Amino acid sequence: MSLKAFCWYLVALWLVLSFVIPSRGGDWPNWLGPDRNGVSRELLPDEVQIGDLLWEAEIGIGFSSFSISRGSLYTIGHRDGQETAWKLCAETGAIEATFSYPAELLPKLHEGGPAATPAVAEDQVILMSKDGQLRVLTKDLSQVVWEKSMMEESELQRIPEWGFAASPVIMDDLVLVEAGATFAYDLKTGEERWRSKSYRPAYGTPHVFQLDEKRFVAVLKTDGLVILCAETGETRGFSLWRTSFQTNSTTPIEIGEGKFFISTGYDRGCCLFVFNGENLSTNYENMNMCNHMGNSVLMKGALYGFDGTAHRGRAVEFTCLDPVSGEKRWNFEGLGYGSVIGVGDDLIVLTEVGELLIGAAASDGFVSRAKKQVLDGRCWTPPVFANGILYARNAGGRLVAQRLGQ
Repeated sequence: MSLKAFCWYLVALWLVLSFVIPSRGGDWPNWLGPDRNGVSRELLPDEVQIGDLLWEAEIGIGFSSFSISRGSLYTIGHRDGQETAWKLCAETGAIEATFSYPAELLPKLHEGGPAATPAVAEDQVILMSKDGQLRVLTKDLSQVVWEKSMMEESELQRIPEWGFAASPVIMDDLVLVEAGATFAYDLKTGEERWRSKSYRPAYGTPHVFQLDEKRFVAVLKTDGLVILCAETGETRGFSLWRTSFQTNSTTPIEIGEGKFFISTGYDRGCCLFVFNGENLSTNYENMNMCNHMGNSVLMKGALYGFDGTAHRGRAVEFTCLDPVSGEKRWNFEGLGYGSVIGVGDDLIVLTEVGELLIGAAASDGFVSRAKKQVLDGRCWTPPVFANGILYARNAGGRLVAQRLGQ
């Protein structure tokens, strides 16, 4: 075979395989999605429609979001004194596997139940219960590979007031776990590789980032923003940030190289921190965005989120913020408390009462071009969009799947 013919053969083979082998580029395998920023890599059509209910399931009380991997959906719910991890077919909702274990409900100003989202690795699923039981299972949920009580590991005297809410984070061959200290365990064996200095337990999930070819972990503890060396767990930066009722419960948002936006509720406000590899400093601090529980998302150079607290004080406003200056670009009331994710150039909003809205991420205002009531009850969990399907749940445990198309 001539070189030219061989090259044409390779091109033809690539074209065939690109159609035969299904792409999983739209998977959402962990908290905040494939890029850990709350934004899907997919696109929505200009004339997007929220289709009829594709399927629904009852998964138990809780606020755990969803992870989608290779055609399966993973989540957790609580019922009758135990939590259940679910593996469902992402297309049909058919039950593929379940795994249950005793766990506390821990309701307080809300229904209770699990709040952490499963993380899916190549061969494993990592679960964190509301009362601090860490388990690594095979992907078919048939076998516990290893498990730990984070109450014992952290030597906490009591379960944190709002339970264990931070989701596990996969970092290469490690899993990062928030339990007062941040712990790094070998994903395969459960061996502890490092643990950070102990702080008051946080409810937000750690964020891994790179700066000057070095890797770090940013985590918003109850005491403040902490920057850890990803290799050793050593604290490399700390800045005090405390919120009423000890409710620092969001994930730091990476704005640019070494720049992190944080925001918390109860009118504490927001701040843009700068880390230079050795120290933390601030660019601004104000009250223009107070994210109570749900993260804002960074889209097209702007932050979009819900400014206000779910059950206290002033009316909640859906807000667009300039991340560099901290100034509001627009804001309006009327949606109540809600959550938001990004898909392509669009925002998908789920309100507290279960209304779904889709509109462009724009710095001059928000106009929904699709709207539908998809759930009832309390809806605090951010939805997930993966492989053309939108997944959402309420606190009572009703999970709905809606196809978004033209």
